[in-house]
Amino acid sequence: MLAIVNSVALQGLDGLIVKVEVDVSVGLPRLDLVGLPDTAVRESKERVRAAIKNSGFEFPVKRITVNLAPADIRKEGPVYDLPIAIGILAASGQIPMDKCSDYIFIGELSLDGAIRAVNGSLPAALAVKEHHYKSMVVPASNAPEAALVQEVDVYPASSLSQLVSSLIDNGEFTPFTVDIDELLNNTSSPILDFAEVKGQLAPKRAMEVAAAGGHNILLIGSPGSGKTMLARRLPGILPELTLAEAMEVTKVHSLAGLLKPNQALVTERPFRSPHHSASPASIVGGGSIPKPGEISLAHNGVLFLDEILEFRKDVLESLRQPLEDGQVSITRVQSSLTYPASIMLVSSANPCPCGYYGDSSKECNCTPYQIQRYLRRLSGPLLDRIDMHIEVPRLDYSDLENTEPGEPSALIKKRVEKAREIQRKRFSQSNARVGCNAHMPASLVRKHCTATDEAKSLLRTAFKQLNLSARSHDKILRVARTIADLANSNIIEANHIAEAIQYRNLESELFN
Repeated sequence: MLAIVNSVALQGLDGLIVKVEVDVSVGLPRLDLVGLPDTAVRESKERVRAAIKNSGFEFPVKRITVNLAPADIRKEGPVYDLPIAIGILAASGQIPMDKCSDYIFIGELSLDGAIRAVNGSLPAALAVKEHHYKSMVVPASNAPEAALVQEVDVYPASSLSQLVSSLIDNGEFTPFTVDIDELLNNTSSPILDFAEVKGQLAPKRAMEVAAAGGHNILLIGSPGSGKTMLARRLPGILPELTLAEAMEVTKVHSLAGLLKPNQALVTERPFRSPHHSASPASIVGGGSIPKPGEISLAHNGVLFLDEILEFRKDVLESLRQPLEDGQVSITRVQSSLTYPASIMLVSSANPCPCGYYGDSSKECNCTPYQIQRYLRRLSGPLLDRIDMHIEVPRLDYSDLENTEPGEPSALIKKRVEKAREIQRKRFSQSNARVGCNAHMPASLVRKHCTATDEAKSLLRTAFKQLNLSARSHDKILRVARTIADLANSNIIEANHIAEAIQYRNLESELFN
């Protein structure tokens, strides 16, 4: 007897429907799996056999052939345990076929018949919606995230016996629901606050500008000046995730298996801080089975590279294309995957190997050649893609003994959110998907970065004197547009351009 059960195969964040075809026929007892299964799928034979027996059902002592169609797509992971088991029970007559034909099934089986969570249930649910299916059965702990796709009825299942009983008696099978508004409002206040930062008014202003426009930023200063302290407080002034942004972040984290148990939605902007010993595959993504890397896990959030000059050169160069395109393309012989990578790159660096070049209190013992060789670990093309280069000076003792708290993150965040709202309204009429000034394409830069004659003259002079590239020219305009938004100005004034230019000064002073 033949039974066909539906499941989902994920290729990156995209999914396609897999037909699990199970044929039970007379012959020597054996179970064959075909359709390009990987090791985890092939091992499902033993898990399915034990789960069916230990759940009180009969495992057919016949020839069983399971085909995962389409056969030219590689099937990976344990998500096919549940549909294979349901297919065997349907093909052997233990479940009426019409009771399971309308559902999509995903889930891993334990030997006692319990259904374990799997990665990627949210991307799978979105694939179910895209292929116009209405019902889906998922492990109970995956139900909150899958139920975010409200156009699909998501049914939680905790064990194989409970699922079969529910399928036979539809009255006991009710879909799982979540309150998306409640999830979005369930955000905790930041633990790290800018009020704790002593002094550093200019760097704090630069962090506000970067947050308001989503700009990449490089912090340069001697050890202990507060670069890492500033960077780790950046998420506290970034605007809250929108529902669309939260769904995108949750998809990536679900696929990577980073969601907490029963966590439905990622509601806080990611902050990823990989160690400088990281490999290109861990940063950009890849592996024999391609997985999202740190840059994709930081999507719609912050990727912080502390001591960026200590990272391997091939790691840094691999960032160039994602920073430009906002996505990562991973190509393999059998497939090509694309992961989102719309991030704020925040990096820190010492100005020389000893760390004290230009320091007001400690003398640098590096030679000019050593300094230049050290700084050139950051290539010109990558530096050109970083919008703002900020010097973080050593603090005076008077700043440290000052007991008055600085401006709290909550107040800075209000100004940032107001500027982002101006940007959202500005780009709402655009066909291009742009969320902030940093991501404006060149065509929108010409349209929205209107400047006064004085501002244009100042930018023209800086372009010649600082020997800027065309990309640097546009980045200055984007930063100036953000500064103008913070000032609630429709036109870019000369003082806005002047502030934006000073955020590129270090490029000519240190890196040339």
